[in-house]
Amino acid sequence: MAVVFSKPHSLTDKSLHYCPGCTHGIIHRLVAEVIDELEIEGDTIGVASVGCSVMAYDYFNVDFVQAAHGRAPAVATGVKRSDPSKIVFTYQGDGDLAAIGTAETVHAAARRENITIIFINNAIYGMTGGQMAPTTLPGMVTQTSPYGRDVEAVGFPIKICELLSNIEGATYLERVTVNNVANVKKAKRAIKKAFQNQVEGKGFSLIEVVSTCPTNWGLSPQKSLEFIETDMLPAYPLGVYKDITGEEK
Repeated sequence: MAVVFSKPHSLTDKSLHYCPGCTHGIIHRLVAEVIDELEIEGDTIGVASVGCSVMAYDYFNVDFVQAAHGRAPAVATGVKRSDPSKIVFTYQGDGDLAAIGTAETVHAAARRENITIIFINNAIYGMTGGQMAPTTLPGMVTQTSPYGRDVEAVGFPIKICELLSNIEGATYLERVTVNNVANVKKAKRAIKKAFQNQVEGKGFSLIEVVSTCPTNWGLSPQKSLEFIETDMLPAYPLGVYKDITGEEK
């Protein structure tokens, strides 16, 4: 019997620890499929962040380095500069990248470091219990904003793709999501281009994936996917925010 669908070789056999309805698993698979298709598994090094994805090193058949909270782009810079032949990517959540790690991200982009960043935006701190994140929507209820995010008191959400689009060194920035089949396919194309850019030495690429957190949103998996469509995407519009390569994905 012909095999028409199988697990990517770049994914391990270890069961994922993520909550039901969390889209980390989908994104992991897309990253692994891209690594397989580009035939770079043996040359790829991942940098794990602090957050729900902290155990990414258990799920990919590539070497991994664990970074301190927010420091993944700095660690990735060191790894890439020490051996430019390697393909180096970070996998970071919004509490990691858009909070304590903002400076590392901005300056890695400014230097046009030839790395790939996969940025997961679910608008909340997941691993630590659902506190308000830099990306939390105005009015959104979290453990630390029980009456909703008050922008007058704590400021507005940080929009990473829009922010980095003003950085001259950034090569490729795109925001995608994985809430339906069509968007999963678009997300994979974006992730593949980000890795291909690095293979070709084109510089800094970041893919922002608007994602779910059913547990801390207090929603079912199905309702979480609907929340992406009705609430997250109006605040975080999908699309290419910068592409200096000028090439189609």
